[in-house]
Amino acid sequence: MREAMYYVKRDDGRVQCHLCPKMCVIPEGRNGFCKVRRHEGGKLLTLNYARVASYGMDPIEKKPLYNFYPGSYIFSMGTFGCNLACAFCQNWEISQQNAPTVEIAPEAAVRIAVRQRDEPGGNVGIAYTYSEPFMWYEYVLDTAKLAHEAGLKNVMVTNGSVTEEPLKEIIPHIDAMNIDVKAFTEKFYHHTCKGGLGPVQRTVEIAHGAGVHVELTNLIIPTLNDSAEEIGELVDWVASIDPGIPLHFSRYFPNYKLEIDPTPAQTLQMAYNIAQKKLHYVYVGNIAGGDGHDTVCPACGTKVLERGGMGLRRNRLRDGHCPECGETIKVVEAALRARV
Repeated sequence: MREAMYYVKRDDGRVQCHLCPKMCVIPEGRNGFCKVRRHEGGKLLTLNYARVASYGMDPIEKKPLYNFYPGSYIFSMGTFGCNLACAFCQNWEISQQNAPTVEIAPEAAVRIAVRQRDEPGGNVGIAYTYSEPFMWYEYVLDTAKLAHEAGLKNVMVTNGSVTEEPLKEIIPHIDAMNIDVKAFTEKFYHHTCKGGLGPVQRTVEIAHGAGVHVELTNLIIPTLNDSAEEIGELVDWVASIDPGIPLHFSRYFPNYKLEIDPTPAQTLQMAYNIAQKKLHYVYVGNIAGGDGHDTVCPACGTKVLERGGMGLRRNRLRDGHCPECGETIKVVEAALRARV
């Protein structure tokens, strides 16, 4: 255990965590909502520092990041704990439970990532993923600093629910984020995730404004966040920040506490069609076939990056430009050799 950052001691003997918008007030001997920040002896401790519940090499497209080093691999790690409680959580075994872990110190994580860098496919860095990395804040911050010193990239796959001060402290050490915008209503966040939309919007805006490569994911769940009106409002908001921000619509399947039927293919196609009118890079995931797997030129519609499954099959970019019309494509360092 390590002493946590971003908390204050209160006059009533409790401590208040300032890491995320929940601002938990925690009595002695109790944990916060996230289950990984505990009040002991007048201090707030982080229970998951260097505790890794899952790790391995992933295609970077799995994060999903399609416009950031596409065709590469990234060393991915996650811990237990989360500051949301989504009824549909895909990784609830580690996010909502005290999952078994192994210890991997920051220095060891960087050594592993560096060793993988020269392997086939090429590891570009470290992804903090699987559960909520902001609830692993101290470890991610320490590891990310060392990773940058070693020439590695840092990626966060996050729900975006964090307060402004810790976000701004860690941003200089983060190269890319996939931020999960779970819906575009406060009602959905409150009832289905036990969180709020506003802080997530602020995270997207701050990260993008600071120069972090940002991609967004929206899991579409039938009857809960799948209306054309709500999807249109989400798209309008993204376009108001930057129409070049990639937006991924993902198919929902029943999981954890939610038993609604899977998202119909036509709903995903509807979302894709709405977003294509205003955004340059729109993707559809967790479903085979249909539109939304390839990167297309926003000017002429040419497929510049073609994908199959989680792999990059063909890279037609020419020095970052469309081979047909010369349009600049907002992609960071596409792999020269495609993989399948």
